[in-house]
Amino acid sequence: MSFLGHVVRFVVAAFVLMIVGFIVPQFSVGGFWSALFLAVVIALLGWVIEGIFGKRVTPFGRGIVGFIASAAVIWIAQFIVGGVTVTVLGAILAALVIGIIDLFIPVSTPYEAGRRQRG
Repeated sequence: MSFLGHVVRFVVAAFVLMIVGFIVPQFSVGGFWSALFLAVVIALLGWVIEGIFGKRVTPFGRGIVGFIASAAVIWIAQFIVGGVTVTVLGAILAALVIGIIDLFIPVSTPYEAGRRQRG
């Protein structure tokens, strides 16, 4: 994926996080820049978790383990990004809403895109 592709992916993710902040109670994002930084931090935390535990525990994975990992990453990210407040319930609901949005607007990770190209 090119640099511009990554930029577009993070901008779209920031808008999704702002929408989720509007929809989900107990999940708030201060503004666009907080949402953009939150998207970057979530991607980095997901990459770290995937590196430590493998593909089965990644936040981008499907199933209950991926869902729990997504909620945990969202909750942990609030301590890194200013202007973001999330409760545990808010992180769970946000992970659910982001998962539903991902069904309609799928955004593949660079790792997944590379795997599809290689076959």
